[in-house]
Amino acid sequence: MNPVYAIVIVTAFIALGELVSIWSKARVPSLLVAMLGIFVVAKAGLVPQGVIDDSLLLQVYTITTGPLLFHMGTLLPLRQLLQQWRSVIITFAAMLVAVLAIVAVVTPLFGFATSVAGAGPLAGGIVATGLTTQGLVRAGLTGSVLVVPSMVLMLQSLPTMPLTNFLLRRHAQHLIDSGELLKHYGQKDDDATDAEEHRSHRTLVTMPESLVDNHLFMLFVVCVGGALATFVAGLTQVPSSIVALVFGVIAAALGLAPQRALEKANSFGIAMAAIIALVMAPLVKASLADVLAAIVPTLVILVIGVIGILIGGIIATKLLKLRVELGMAVSLTATYGFPADYLLTHEVARSVGRTTQEREALVDAMLAPMLVGGFASVSVGSVVIASIMVGLL
Repeated sequence: MNPVYAIVIVTAFIALGELVSIWSKARVPSLLVAMLGIFVVAKAGLVPQGVIDDSLLLQVYTITTGPLLFHMGTLLPLRQLLQQWRSVIITFAAMLVAVLAIVAVVTPLFGFATSVAGAGPLAGGIVATGLTTQGLVRAGLTGSVLVVPSMVLMLQSLPTMPLTNFLLRRHAQHLIDSGELLKHYGQKDDDATDAEEHRSHRTLVTMPESLVDNHLFMLFVVCVGGALATFVAGLTQVPSSIVALVFGVIAAALGLAPQRALEKANSFGIAMAAIIALVMAPLVKASLADVLAAIVPTLVILVIGVIGILIGGIIATKLLKLRVELGMAVSLTATYGFPADYLLTHEVARSVGRTTQEREALVDAMLAPMLVGGFASVSVGSVVIASIMVGLL
């Protein structure tokens, strides 16, 4: 098929997923709609099974992986990560327990490769799933195991988003009933807040706005970051994905790259489309028998993984002496990330808060730990886990 036609078909399903997600306020995952839709259409013979290969998006993924991971490292300011260190620890502890539980339970039942296939996607998002899928292909694995990452990614947020909503509601109601909400979060000094935010954005190097706003120069910056990560990875044998993440964090902290660097280059959309295409590919090419064979392992991974996330989150929350409901909600952000964590927090604040002041205070109390937990897990933790797990194949 002509690549121009193929990329229209692939991006049409991606766009459809985004529209459904927006319409449902993120209750229906966009990736579930996109991947399930193209799978059904391909199996019905309405589009060729090689449509993703024909779109050339897999080649785009090859050259954008390094820059994209460098970009992921620039997503959160280092200062903000340090301020919300409890959320980071809770999320990482939850992910670690989940991965260990998956390896301990799934490996004896379905093999270590299946554990690897499920651990990265469950502990994070689309980028970790792309790394996992790529690693499985490089390891020469075939059949149903290649379908597992896609299925875990499609289904992981279905049980965890309603559970997060319940936990946040419990926490929000406690804040209101105890009087803690307005005491600690209800009175805001806007001038002090603005001054603090200004200080938090100060960096060692100040890049001129003319360069930050220049799309092509920003594209060069992220490509340099990806290339340096690839070079250093070759020397140190550390996975290039981890190196790129670290370089992104350092570059943003020093001011050598802006936050959300790839978005500044107006290139984030095509990079994400390439990753989604990579994750879609095994599902589109798989036989119906492979998909059916992957259902049971996927369900086991989801159940064990979510239980592991909750156990790890509870343990870390207890040790840090925080409210269990908030800690568990933060830990669950690993399964859906942004923007679902943002939308869920605002939805709970709107429904639980009785006045405008209470609603604003609830957002102030819950949004920062939820966002940091989600970004830390999806952007950093899951990539590290996926890189390590794939390296063990």
